[in-house]
Amino acid sequence: MSHSVQAKAQYNFNKLQKRLRRLTGQAVMDFNMIEEGDRIMVCLSGGKDSYTLLDMLQHLQRVAPIKFSLFAVNLDQKQPGFPEHVLPEYLDTLGIEYKIVEEDTYSIVTDIIPEGKTTCSLCSRLRRGILYRTAKELGATKIALGHHRDDMIETLFLNMFYGGKLKSMPAKLMSDNGEHMVIRPLAYCKETDIEKYAIHQAYPIIPCNLCGSQENLQRKHTKAMLAQWNKEHPGRIESIFTAMQNVVPSHLADNQLFDFANLTTGEVIDGGDIAMDKPDIPKQPINSNEDVADVVTINLS
Repeated sequence: MSHSVQAKAQYNFNKLQKRLRRLTGQAVMDFNMIEEGDRIMVCLSGGKDSYTLLDMLQHLQRVAPIKFSLFAVNLDQKQPGFPEHVLPEYLDTLGIEYKIVEEDTYSIVTDIIPEGKTTCSLCSRLRRGILYRTAKELGATKIALGHHRDDMIETLFLNMFYGGKLKSMPAKLMSDNGEHMVIRPLAYCKETDIEKYAIHQAYPIIPCNLCGSQENLQRKHTKAMLAQWNKEHPGRIESIFTAMQNVVPSHLADNQLFDFANLTTGEVIDGGDIAMDKPDIPKQPINSNEDVADVVTINLS
């Protein structure tokens, strides 16, 4: 590889790293994800997203004006063929506190779920319960997960298509047992950026197909639909994510969220009823994060 090619590759990686760090810092600020003295449990699955999450949080730990600690947790679910040496060896090179939790959820799932059926739902519930218990035992104040922007968009459409709800995956929310705050610092990061970053960093990826379970077909179809949209209409995905951050309850149809029953004349709310007007749609989709300056001042106080 010539010097000029190497220099260009390094330049592109530096831009990518800078963008991921900026967007992670922005999400942490926007949702007040991390506070002084937090002890954050980083859930490490061995996939590209969780490796990148840990990397981003370690950088934030170095540059943030507040002090917080990190420790990594991996759940060894005893799937046949699971390379149990990979994560401990990698984490030892980082010098970070970590715990490998060994729970044979694989046998539980295979005993309950008929062969050939999707096991992801039960597996996820079991895994979540074990991680909550571990967080409590180790004194975590926050649980960090590696879900990114595209996960959130996919979940929005899955809930609309199959659940009849306008609901997505939150950047920050209380856990379902009411005891832990769950945060997703990669909420503004694109999956394609994370993929490129993981390849460059040569993370020791552990695939999520070791148990041989069927892939969640609904999510697979939704991901394919969004990929096709992105190919045919560049900017549409960014516009969808921007819409998730600009909700107008008065112009939807949930009478529990907005008090339609007691509306009175004289007050124009969010522009009034302009539904019959020609829509004021820009020629180019709105892009929420790409046009923000590359450098953002991180203030987590």
